[in-house]
Amino acid sequence: MIAKNNFIILKLKRNMLSLIFLLFTICILIFSNSNLNAVKSGISLWATSVVPSLFPFFVATELLMHTNIIYQIGNILNLFMKPLFNVRGEGAFAFIMGIISGYPIGAKIATNFRKENICTKEECERLLSFTNNSGPLFIIGSVGILMYRNTMIGILLFITHLLASLSVGFIFRFWKRDKHSESFSHSTKTYSNKNNIATLANLGEILSDSIISSIKSVLVIGGFVVIFSSIISILKSSGLTHFIEILFTPFFNAIHINPSFIEPMFTGFFEITNGISNISNIACKKISINIIITAFLLGFGGISVFLQVLSITSKSDLSIKPYLYGKLLHGIISAIYTYIFITIFPFFNFDLL
Repeated sequence: MIAKNNFIILKLKRNMLSLIFLLFTICILIFSNSNLNAVKSGISLWATSVVPSLFPFFVATELLMHTNIIYQIGNILNLFMKPLFNVRGEGAFAFIMGIISGYPIGAKIATNFRKENICTKEECERLLSFTNNSGPLFIIGSVGILMYRNTMIGILLFITHLLASLSVGFIFRFWKRDKHSESFSHSTKTYSNKNNIATLANLGEILSDSIISSIKSVLVIGGFVVIFSSIISILKSSGLTHFIEILFTPFFNAIHINPSFIEPMFTGFFEITNGISNISNIACKKISINIIITAFLLGFGGISVFLQVLSITSKSDLSIKPYLYGKLLHGIISAIYTYIFITIFPFFNFDLL
């Protein structure tokens, strides 16, 4: 009997993904009306927000990978990057571009560094943990100005997001020991001389390759945006989000937080834009709770971003674990820093008396 039960459990595990995909297909048919509207809004979000904001950065980073600027940055910032984050100076390029342009540029650059043999496997995994971040355009513009209608809230969230990213990077300096670091240092110098540097002669080819690579990346992100818009719609239409709210209401009442936050937090766990938008619309005199929860979601990034990063790193030998651990830690530290800033600095306290 025990052997039979074990066999059934093993068979379920093997076919788990098949069952999930089948259930997803059935749900698309059952909730087709609401799902159609969700897919339309997902495509609209991708076309009007994601493509204009990310595509130019994808092309720019691809082009910069064909110049010596990464090594120039590395030489300048090596004195800071190595002692703080245990990553060679070239890693500063991933951090700077990641923080300027937002998800998932940092992960793409870290993966490219591994493919191009610019950093060791361990260094690239450390970069994954803290260089893939929400950008200032999204945090200050979309979240602060459009959602909360307050620029100072956006600035507060960006400051704590950035500080949390640096903190995670410092913590992950202890991630694994580098193997063959001395011999690798020599190999990168050799590589830098052989790199396909952009010139007027090959500019057309490099620009064409950069555009094609960027289009592929943007299309993949668009697919994730649309699919997760559909998933969130199904979760709401099926009543699962309402069930989650009922399940966690006693706990939220016990810690004196409005249970209205449960459903948008659950949504934000999958896709942060919709989740944060819903959180910002919850009327609460203690708006610091809204802001702290938003800080956590911005740091964590959501399952949608996680799978986007996984689709990028899966083409290399990099482990996804440091990214997952780093983003969980980033979310927690961001929330803590936001609470500290609101408590210490009066001009960051937006609570209504």
